[in-house]
Amino acid sequence: MVRLNEIRRGERAVDPPEGFDASLHFIGCIRTPWTSRLETPRQGRLDGPTCRLELEAPWDEGLLGIEEFERLEVLYWLHESRRDLVHQSPGNDGEARGVFSLRTPVRPNPIGTSIVQLVKIEGPVLFVRGLDCLDGTPLLDVKPDRTLFEPLAPAQAGDFQVGDP
Repeated sequence: MVRLNEIRRGERAVDPPEGFDASLHFIGCIRTPWTSRLETPRQGRLDGPTCRLELEAPWDEGLLGIEEFERLEVLYWLHESRRDLVHQSPGNDGEARGVFSLRTPVRPNPIGTSIVQLVKIEGPVLFVRGLDCLDGTPLLDVKPDRTLFEPLAPAQAGDFQVGDP
């Protein structure tokens, strides 16, 4: 079950550094049926409820041409997530794993991503299926699903290859 702020056996929290390295601009708000982290699904489903991505001006102008894509990648800020756990025990069994080996929302920079199905567009609002976040979640970005694209150029001499040192 999703937990709010307790630390389970085997987990480890750290003191995050003070200050900021970057700033983000929220481009809108996500509207979903979930108002509690305890009821929010762990992963979005393409047959799940229709949710809304509400873009604010002037960012809504960036939707020009988005109707050409059936799947989108949505990035959002998990504003209610703690940011200090580096070891987590997702099974609540004391077996901890590093945060970067998990898809947990509890991370140093709690950025969520979902691949969603575009249902329809009404002005600055995208209706989508496949989200797994709270109602009111700040929207960071919307992109066409990267799996829809072919590489722009063939491999060239000097390109990094898997297995290179």
